[in-house]
Amino acid sequence: MLNRVWLFFFLLAFVAILAQLIGGQPLVLANAVDSLFTMAKLSAEIALGLIGVLALWMGLMRLGEQAGVVAALSRVTEPLLSRLMPEVPRGHKAYGSVTMNLTANFLGLDNAATPLGLKAMQDLQSLNPVKSVATNAQILFLVLNTSSVTLVPVTVFLYRAQQGALAPADVFLPILLATSASTLAGLLVVAWIQKLNMKDTVVLGYCAGLIALLGGLIAGLSVLSMQSLSAVSSYAGNGILLLLVFSFVLIAGYRGVAIYDEFIEGAKQGFEQAIKLIPYLLAMLLAIGLLRASGALDFLLSGIRYAVEAMSLDPRFVDALPTGLMKPFSGSGARAMMLETMSHHGVDSFAGRLAAVFQGSTETTFYVLAVYFGSVGIRHARHALFCGLVADFAGICAAIAACYFFYG
Repeated sequence: MLNRVWLFFFLLAFVAILAQLIGGQPLVLANAVDSLFTMAKLSAEIALGLIGVLALWMGLMRLGEQAGVVAALSRVTEPLLSRLMPEVPRGHKAYGSVTMNLTANFLGLDNAATPLGLKAMQDLQSLNPVKSVATNAQILFLVLNTSSVTLVPVTVFLYRAQQGALAPADVFLPILLATSASTLAGLLVVAWIQKLNMKDTVVLGYCAGLIALLGGLIAGLSVLSMQSLSAVSSYAGNGILLLLVFSFVLIAGYRGVAIYDEFIEGAKQGFEQAIKLIPYLLAMLLAIGLLRASGALDFLLSGIRYAVEAMSLDPRFVDALPTGLMKPFSGSGARAMMLETMSHHGVDSFAGRLAAVFQGSTETTFYVLAVYFGSVGIRHARHALFCGLVADFAGICAAIAACYFFYG
C-alpha cells in the first residue's frame, strides 16, 4: 500500500511540474528542488526533536507499568477495547498504553500524545506475527489516533485571538462536532472492514456513556469565555499529566521498584526509537513536499471550485479548503494556509472560521502513519490509510456542514 501511495504522489507531482512548465512557470523546478532538501532537513529535525520527549515518556511509562498504575487505568477501557481489538489478549499492557494515548489526545496534550502513541504501537507490535504488516488492532488504533476527539483545541483559539477575532472561541462547538464525526466515521469504517460487532451491548453502553459525557462537557464548556476555556483546559490537562507522573514515580518507589534504573532503561528505548523514525519520516515528507511545490494541490482546488460553481452551489467553502486538504499531509502547512485564509478573507469571515474548524478537527494522517508504523518497522499498512482518509473526509464534510449551520 505505502509503495503505491508513494509512487502515486511522485507521479502526481511530476505531471503537475510538467503542466507548470508548459504554462510558462519555470520557477517550479527550483521550488521542487528546494522542497527536497527542506524536507530532508525537516525529517531529521522532527526526529531529533522527539528524542527528549520520547525518552521522557518511555521512561515514565516503564515506571507506570512497574507501579501498576497503567494496568489500573486500562481496566476502565479494556471491556470496550477488547471487543474492538479481539486479537489483543485480556490483561495485555497494550490496553494501558492505548488508553493513555487516547486520553492525552482528548485533553489536547500533544507533547504527551505522540510518545504515548508510539509506546502503544510498540506494545501492539509485540503481538504482531508478521512484523512488517499492520495488524487489525494497530490499524484501529492508528485510525482512532488520527481522528481522536480533542475537547478544547486551545491553539486554534489562540491563533484566532492573534488575528483579532471578536470571539476567538466561537468555533468551539463546530470543531467538537466535526472531530466527533471524524472519529465516528473512522471507527465505523474500520469496524465494517474488520467485521467488528458494533451492536455488542458493551460497545453500545460505552458509546452511550461517551456521548453523554461529551454532551455534558459541551453544555458546560460552551458557556465559558475564551479565557475560561483556556484556563480549564490548562488546569485539567496539566493537572492530570502531573498526577500521572507523580503516581508513576511514587507508587513504583513505594513498591520497591528501582525507579532510577527502570526509568533509564525505558528512556534508552525512546532514544533508539526516535532515531529509527528518520528514514520513514524522510520518505513521507519528500513526497508531501513535492506535492506542495509542484502546484498539484492548487490544481485540485481549481477543479473543485469549477465543479461546485457548475452545480450552482455555494462556493464559499472552497476558499478554506486549502487548510482542510493540507492537514492530512502537513500540520505546519495547514497552519500556514489557515493563517493566510484568515488574513486574506478576515478572521471572522465564513472562510476564516471554516479554516479554523478544519485546523482543529482533522489530523495529519500521512505524518501519523509514517511515524507510528515507521517506529515499529511496518511497511504494509493494509487498509489503514483508506480508513484514515475516510475519517478525514468525514471531518471535512462535517466541518463544512457545521459552519453553514452556525455561520450561514
